[in-house]
Amino acid sequence: MNNNDIVGDLAVVVDMFNAYALMLLLLGGLVIWTVNTGVQKLSQDLMTRLPAKRFIVLQISTLISFTLYIAGTIALVVGVLQPPKEFMLAAGGSIAVALGFALKDVVASLVAGLLLLFDRPFRVGDRVSFNDVYGEIVSIGLRVVRLKTLDDNLVTIPNSRFITDVVASGNAGELDMMVVTDFHIALDADIKQAWDIVREVIVTSRYAYLKKPVEFAVEEVNIANRLGIRLRAKAYVLDVNYEKAFQSDVVMRVSTIFNEKRIPRPTHAGPI
Repeated sequence: MNNNDIVGDLAVVVDMFNAYALMLLLLGGLVIWTVNTGVQKLSQDLMTRLPAKRFIVLQISTLISFTLYIAGTIALVVGVLQPPKEFMLAAGGSIAVALGFALKDVVASLVAGLLLLFDRPFRVGDRVSFNDVYGEIVSIGLRVVRLKTLDDNLVTIPNSRFITDVVASGNAGELDMMVVTDFHIALDADIKQAWDIVREVIVTSRYAYLKKPVEFAVEEVNIANRLGIRLRAKAYVLDVNYEKAFQSDVVMRVSTIFNEKRIPRPTHAGPI
């Protein structure tokens, strides 16, 4: 490439990035951001009005955000700058190589974000476990997934982590979710009576989703160096937002009735 070619390319760049074009790019970016903010506010309003449909609303708003940012950015660059085809090919190749080295982690997260959107291992609103973090997916962005824990902490995780690591979804896009609660009783306790008490408490809880079955698993386990019975109750909560309220309601009422009925609980037996 001779000096005349370099000067010509610089002239093309300067001509594209004039004050008018920069102003249009700034305004276009502001419009995209404003529209996306409006979409998010509208989705929050719809979720308040239609709580049973909030997962669908969140998923649609996430898809709209993806489309706005990706399509809007491409439209702005092509429509405002109107670069020559040769320049676009040359600049695109150079930028791709530079970004590939400098922003490989970011690019990996962007690609992973698109994969998450279409492969859908989880959805916005799902309760998921990822490594040692458990909570609700509040947003799936271009680069990161944001998860709110039950302690109200907002955890930001790069999208690329979800492609290689194991993630478990508790409700897989559904409003209801199974909640597992363990109760421990002594070996000489009346298991049938304890079973009936737990079941009665669950089916009378205002948080229970009774269109799905209440199931139990009984097992002998070692508790504080002594054998005992673990009564594991598996029931569904009607809304994932009530997960801990449901579990707390069941545990408190079952414990109270166990004490009233004198259901023996495992006690510490000392070293064995």
